[in-house]
Amino acid sequence: HVRSRRQRQMCIRDSDSIPASYGLTSEGYLILTANVFALMGLRQLYFLIGSLLERLVYLSLGLAVILGFIALKLIGHAMHHYGLDQAWFGFSSEVSIGVSLGVIAVTLALTTVASLIKSRKDDATADV
Repeated sequence: HVRSRRQRQMCIRDSDSIPASYGLTSEGYLILTANVFALMGLRQLYFLIGSLLERLVYLSLGLAVILGFIALKLIGHAMHHYGLDQAWFGFSSEVSIGVSLGVIAVTLALTTVASLIKSRKDDATADV
């Protein structure tokens, strides 16, 4: 019963990545392929990194920042598509893929480093 619940949770998590993927590209085939490969091959990684996720205490905060950025990027893309960014703000609200990937990489790196520092600090105080 626990295993089937965990599998349902993973499928829900995988379907949540589709809107996030549209934040990076509008190529439907690329998004479909990435999600199919995620469902097929990366399922085992969820179990392998389970203990690592316990140490990444700030990962949920970093993912929230990333999803917020993607939401703003999607809003900016829609505004650019209808010409509202130039009319309202006087500049283009389009964000390049390089900037998007940079924000994602930096956010993940910062949350990972901060989480590992906190985990080490917590382990050191627990040993004392």
